Amino acid sequence: MDFAKMPDGLIPVIVQDAATGQVLMLGYQNEEAQRVTRETGRVTFFSRSKQRLWTKGETSGNYLTVVSEHEDCDQDALLIRALPDGPTCHRGTVSCFEQPNQTAYPAPAVGFIAELERLVQRRHQFPDEDPKSYTASLFRKGMPKIAQKVGEEAVETVIDAVGGNVAGLKGEAADLLYHLVVLLTASDLSLEDVVGVLRERHSTISGGVRRE
Repeated sequence: MDFAKMPDGLIPVIVQDAATGQVLMLGYQNEEAQRVTRETGRVTFFSRSKQRLWTKGETSGNYLTVVSEHEDCDQDALLIRALPDGPTCHRGTVSCFEQPNQTAYPAPAVGFIAELERLVQRRHQFPDEDPKSYTASLFRKGMPKIAQKVGEEAVETVIDAVGGNVAGLKGEAADLLYHLVVLLTASDLSLEDVVGVLRERHSTISGGVRRE
């Protein structure tokens, strides 16, 4: 990074949720803050108001764990993809670009699927956290029941699609997607594992190799 380009030696840092793609916050780093971030794996900024380093979450416990860093073309701004341990904003919202008591600034549609997967994974890991949870009950019933539900929802999705029932198709497709996430989680797989296969196939196709 070209810190010398900036009069105060601070570069702007955008933090994005690595799973959902949602923009979480904007902060500033000097060279020391960047070094600490890379050493600890937790996003650390330089506070212009306090004139010192501060690690996001040092008071609240809602740390931002670094997944990757990406410099811009001029090397005077940085994008950090991170996984949040809780709400990023000090006001308790997921993103600093949300206003309390107003419509939440939403993650992209594909980002919501990532949020759903997080919740499903939590229900799998901590089933007693919400004993009445439908998701937790599926995990307790085991793979045969989970797989059965995926099959049922797939059939109902096909029926509505063939029958031209658009409203029904949306609901059944949503049910199918949810139950598929549950099945993947029960199989110790993630959506990222599936997307990895799609990426590989896409690179093969775009590389000029025809797949039969």
